Amino acid sequence: MRVLGIETSCDETGVAVYDSEKGLLAHRLYSQIQLHADYGGVVPELASRDHVRKLIPLIKEVLAAANSQATDIDGIAYTSGPGLAGALMVGALTGRSLAYAWRVPAIGVHHMEGHLLAPLLEENKPEFPFIALLVSGGHTQLLKVEGIGQYELLGESVDDAAGEAFDKVAKMLHLDYPGGPNVARLALQGNSEAFNFPRPMLDRAGLDFSFSGLKTAVLNANNQTEDYPQKKADIAASFEAAIVDSLVKKCERALKQTGLKRLVMAGGVSANLRLRAQLQDLAMRKRWQVFYPSAAFCTDNGAMIAYAGCQRLVAGQQENLSVTVKSRWPMVELPAVN
Repeated sequence: MRVLGIETSCDETGVAVYDSEKGLLAHRLYSQIQLHADYGGVVPELASRDHVRKLIPLIKEVLAAANSQATDIDGIAYTSGPGLAGALMVGALTGRSLAYAWRVPAIGVHHMEGHLLAPLLEENKPEFPFIALLVSGGHTQLLKVEGIGQYELLGESVDDAAGEAFDKVAKMLHLDYPGGPNVARLALQGNSEAFNFPRPMLDRAGLDFSFSGLKTAVLNANNQTEDYPQKKADIAASFEAAIVDSLVKKCERALKQTGLKRLVMAGGVSANLRLRAQLQDLAMRKRWQVFYPSAAFCTDNGAMIAYAGCQRLVAGQQENLSVTVKSRWPMVELPAVN
């Protein structure tokens, strides 16, 4: 089955063609970073309008790159949540309309399931079951994954997501949008031991996360510490170290509690080099395995949506003619793929 995938959940327009036998044939991504940079964050109305402007040209470009025509497409997958309602609606209406015109089935894909399954696009792909760390601007979750659609939530952030904390700290340090990658780049120049920031919720049982207290500690350090040339870099490095320590130790706890030996990390923050290195070190010491997507598939992209949608379409799942998008959508509500 050859599937066209469409991703428009936030500020990136992603399109891809995935073939169930040949793999990923082509993918393209358009980022709205420059559009939102002057505002220091995503403006939903501007994001929606830009998806309208870019989506159809990207679909034509990807079809050409995949040596495919409309008659070669067997199904269409589009992100239907969670995300910005207006942005989601652009992709969903476009995808469902094309499916109706081309007389092929369509499927709405959960954005975070797309991230979760992105490592399966790689040559070295994980086998089920595994523990998944989903870490992005909107989500920080640990799940036990038995198969596609078979998810047990083990823990999640009770306040800010890790990526959200990165973005807020970036604003405190007066860094440009997007904040997370800029904090990570600045951290490379700093001393991660300069500030002893808290590692919230590591002193209690369970697998939930909390990052709001850490964010407050960074704010206080930035406001109350005497300025010196390296201050921003030291704060960034110490903050990043605290976030990574919290994520890694909770992953270790989840693997020990479940007895599983495979960990999958996905989402935008999975591109963080310090996080990757520490999880890889943990896996080597414990003789576990860790998997994550290549850098191109860590952030939002059409390939992960095409892949996730293909698995569900092959299993016979599809949408009716109605179009529904969900700004909030727990993954545990998804049906299993048998």
